[in-house]
Amino acid sequence: MPKAMKVDLSQKEETRISAQPNIIMKKARTLPVYVCRNIWKVGKDDPRRVIHALKVGVALTLVSFLYLLEPLFEGVGQNAMWAVITVVVVLEFTAGATLCKGLNRGFGTLCAVSLAFFIEFMAEETGRVYRAVFIGATVFLVGFMSTYLRFFPFIKKNYDYGVVIFLLTFNLITVSSFRVQNVLHMARERLYTIAIGCGICLLMSLLIFPNWSGEDLHRSTARKFEALAKSIEGCIDEYFHDKDDKVSENKLDGPIYKGYRAVLDSKFSDETLASFASWEPRSTRHCHKYPWQQYVKLGTVLRHFGYTAVALHGCLQSEIQAPKSVRLLFRDPCMRVASEVSKVLVELSYSISNRRLFSHDALSDHLHEALQDLNSAIKSHPRLFLGSKNGRKVTEPKHEKTSSAVALPSLKTDTSVMLQWKSNRIADQPNKSSEQKQLRPTLSKLAITTLEFSEALPFAAFASLLVEMVARLELVIEEVEELGRAAYFRESTASDELTIKVKIENMRQDENSHDLHTHEVHRIVD
Repeated sequence: MPKAMKVDLSQKEETRISAQPNIIMKKARTLPVYVCRNIWKVGKDDPRRVIHALKVGVALTLVSFLYLLEPLFEGVGQNAMWAVITVVVVLEFTAGATLCKGLNRGFGTLCAVSLAFFIEFMAEETGRVYRAVFIGATVFLVGFMSTYLRFFPFIKKNYDYGVVIFLLTFNLITVSSFRVQNVLHMARERLYTIAIGCGICLLMSLLIFPNWSGEDLHRSTARKFEALAKSIEGCIDEYFHDKDDKVSENKLDGPIYKGYRAVLDSKFSDETLASFASWEPRSTRHCHKYPWQQYVKLGTVLRHFGYTAVALHGCLQSEIQAPKSVRLLFRDPCMRVASEVSKVLVELSYSISNRRLFSHDALSDHLHEALQDLNSAIKSHPRLFLGSKNGRKVTEPKHEKTSSAVALPSLKTDTSVMLQWKSNRIADQPNKSSEQKQLRPTLSKLAITTLEFSEALPFAAFASLLVEMVARLELVIEEVEELGRAAYFRESTASDELTIKVKIENMRQDENSHDLHTHEVHRIVD
């Protein structure tokens, strides 16, 4: 290495080392600001988080008085710590989750203490050796049966935590009773303190600013419809309103991606909220079992519908795009179909959020009219989807037979050229592994460039996705109607219909103003 190069490298290394303290000091100064901003953002996104944190602090303070205040400590003794542990473990964000864990912990502990009392009574009259054998056999059987019981889906879903608490408490009491005297008295005291802890948790969760799992599930379901509507509108705007011939690339953190991702990633949260909501007290005037599992079924159908939004987004990022002239030719009917689909989704969201039966007669009429317009527009240009890259000539009636006859021989010729190139390439294939790895990409690229596909073929895929979206939307509507009947949603009133009409008219006015602005921009550009 030349001496001058060595000097430059050493100088750069010295500069980098000397800049390290400044970088560390800069990060140290910005760290408190970054932490404070994150803390503020978490609380601002959902203020209930702050309230829940305050509730946990108050609950822990209350149960700590059992240990700190002398009169209370004399009543419960060292077992007061079990109340603190119960609050930490049981108190959850929603009332349903707290009820689930609290009742599981309470019943599990009660069953374990009762069984331990029974085992102690049976083993009391036996000798020390037989008592040890009896306790060991009992621990084995209870452990085997409890663990095997956890594999049942219904137990796993609803009572898994209770079975674990039962198994833990039973083993602690039964095994300790062999060496420790008055262990059953101690178990009784622990049961009291656990009951106190569970009672404080239920009090804080149910009566002081409660967060209901059912309401969270209800609101999140309504929001998912709006998120899908925004994703679909975003896809249509990107596809038809770009300035270049190639559709602009979309980032994975964009609004389109976030919209349908919120739907596709909701399976676990829907099932969890529905499970916790089933533990919550009934608050409806009909006093019936609320169909929380119907929300899970609706979420499944909605995710099946959301896959079409993912496919539409994939069309925007495809390497093969339809020319801008072809896209503009079918712009209006496609945008009308997407607009009607978005309106139906918004109306479904409004119906669920307000617990109102969905009436889609007028919306369905508009949606089918938009489909008919798209179908008529495609049928009016049939040769555009059958011709080659010279599709402009195919649209003229006098060249119909000639162009159609030319397209197939051209395809055959290009395919034979590709196959001949492939055979020559394999015959002259070198031994180097690097050149072998280049064979497949080169062949794929040649196949794309030589085959004379119709220039409207990418748009045909996009249009077929719109039609598939309408077909899947019917399934979503059926599930929403089933949910309304099962949950006893109220009938639509005149004020509801008026609100819906005003909302739809506002959407149409916004769409017309947006279209007018777009046409004006295109006119100025042209």
